[in-house]
Amino acid sequence: MKKFKNIYIILLTTVCTFFACQENDYQFGEITAPSNINITAEIVGQDADNPFGDGSGFVVFTTTASDASSYVYYFNDLPEVAPSGVLTKRFTNVGVNTYQVVVKANGSGGVSSTKTTEVEVFSSFSDIEAESFLSGALVTKDNDGNDIIDITAPVSKTWYIDSAQNGALGVGPTLAFDIQINGGPTQYYYPAFFAAPAGSANDCYIDDELTFTKNADGSLTYGLDNKGQTFFNGNAAHQTIVGGSGANGDECFDFDTSVQSTVSLSPTSEDWSKVTDPDFMPRGTVLNFTDNALMGYYVGSTSYEILEISETEMHIRTLDAANSDLAWYFKFTSEKPSDNTLNTAFTDLVWEDDFNIDGSPNSANWTYDLGAGGWGNSELQTYTNNAENVVIEDGSLKIIAKANGASYTSARLKSEGLKEFTFGRYEIRAKLPASQGTWPAIWMLGANFSAVSWPAAGEMDIMEQKGNDKNTILSTIHYPGNFGGGGPSQSIELATSTTEFHNYTLEWTAAEIKFAIDDQVYHTIPNDASLPFNADFFLILNVAIGGTLGGTVDPNFTEDVMEIDYVKVFQ
Repeated sequence: MKKFKNIYIILLTTVCTFFACQENDYQFGEITAPSNINITAEIVGQDADNPFGDGSGFVVFTTTASDASSYVYYFNDLPEVAPSGVLTKRFTNVGVNTYQVVVKANGSGGVSSTKTTEVEVFSSFSDIEAESFLSGALVTKDNDGNDIIDITAPVSKTWYIDSAQNGALGVGPTLAFDIQINGGPTQYYYPAFFAAPAGSANDCYIDDELTFTKNADGSLTYGLDNKGQTFFNGNAAHQTIVGGSGANGDECFDFDTSVQSTVSLSPTSEDWSKVTDPDFMPRGTVLNFTDNALMGYYVGSTSYEILEISETEMHIRTLDAANSDLAWYFKFTSEKPSDNTLNTAFTDLVWEDDFNIDGSPNSANWTYDLGAGGWGNSELQTYTNNAENVVIEDGSLKIIAKANGASYTSARLKSEGLKEFTFGRYEIRAKLPASQGTWPAIWMLGANFSAVSWPAAGEMDIMEQKGNDKNTILSTIHYPGNFGGGGPSQSIELATSTTEFHNYTLEWTAAEIKFAIDDQVYHTIPNDASLPFNADFFLILNVAIGGTLGGTVDPNFTEDVMEIDYVKVFQ
């Protein structure tokens, strides 16, 4: 530190030498703290009959002080700036409540003075229709024609995570953060940062059940059945309550949500007037929960604003209690989602290939179809068993389709004569090629194919994907009378098929054939003794180019790959 001090002395001496330092008498003005702070509170609608106001909850504050240049009001330690000292505030807790208000008067030179006052305000906010939608209790009319809920016994309604919709869970900026990062209020009313794709909700979140009950005494109560676990936001401040650190990001924890909460309704305090989108019409009703109740995903909040609600749909927004920059969004439905989870009848692993040894595929498990000729579908590739088209590396089997000048090569592996099975669960974990014109397939043919040919042998397509649609998966079966372009088929959207590994599963019994992705069944077909699906079948893995499903090939195509993490058979 001594060296820096010496440098400063030298610089000062040099400056005085060149500029002939003079002693000037600078004056900064008198620094005076504001005094004589006077706060008045005009409760809207206050009169002899309504000493605490008309129930709107509005109060107009006016503050004056000597030597003050601006004012800041604090409500629950949250600041609201009022340069002139005049501020209109809406208090939303239902009933008559006393609020403490702190006012800071700012003076010159950065000094300030504060004064505290209290105001007692009545808020009578209600939203009968929202309570009806929430609980299922019917709305009737009283003698004056006003909407009421008049019941003699509790009425309840259960809501579920609407995972079939995009944005069942989402996040965006708060108003203040929106202005900070975007220069204006452009994103604070929707999940601009992230909206979960349909079908992607976490397992310990997707099965939550939220029940609202309207009681005969007029109260509204709430309970969350989280099946024992709650999905916690990855902020360590949230996970501390359950012993989490946030190191693993969002995570499921055992968490008791069995306490019944009382729900009060209040008007929103959010300034939606800044939203310019004409389609955005928020309801303006806030749900306030006692006993630290939450609506599924844990972000520390106990107040949730209803953006939209109907008999069957509810969209919610809440503010992150630990991060003032974030607003969270949720979508719920009152229609119980169908349980499409695969409940397998087969749990004994009888064969697997996990492709953990680099090099060529295991010849005890796989052989090849070789050659060209279109393969009955006008395909363009020639199948080889060359390492440039099929190789095991990095823990995966890679089937590589390549352009070779004006022609194409690829590979088609099969377990024919080596691994053949009747019935069972067939699980193949794969990531698919993304290029236009590629036609990946994971499928099975009857082991008597060489004797009876196709379609008599039967075919079960566990996974196929068209060359011009990389967001959709197909499953189909073929048999006599249902072949070529026919056969019972079903498609399902899977936007991450080319960027992430997914489990493609066939569950095959004497009674039915089920197709599932990531253990979610999306296609079921009856099976019986008249069909060819009651004998041994073998597996086929291939990537075709062009043809009836591959379609037009990208003219700039060079190569692409289908990666197989493992193949497992359970019986």
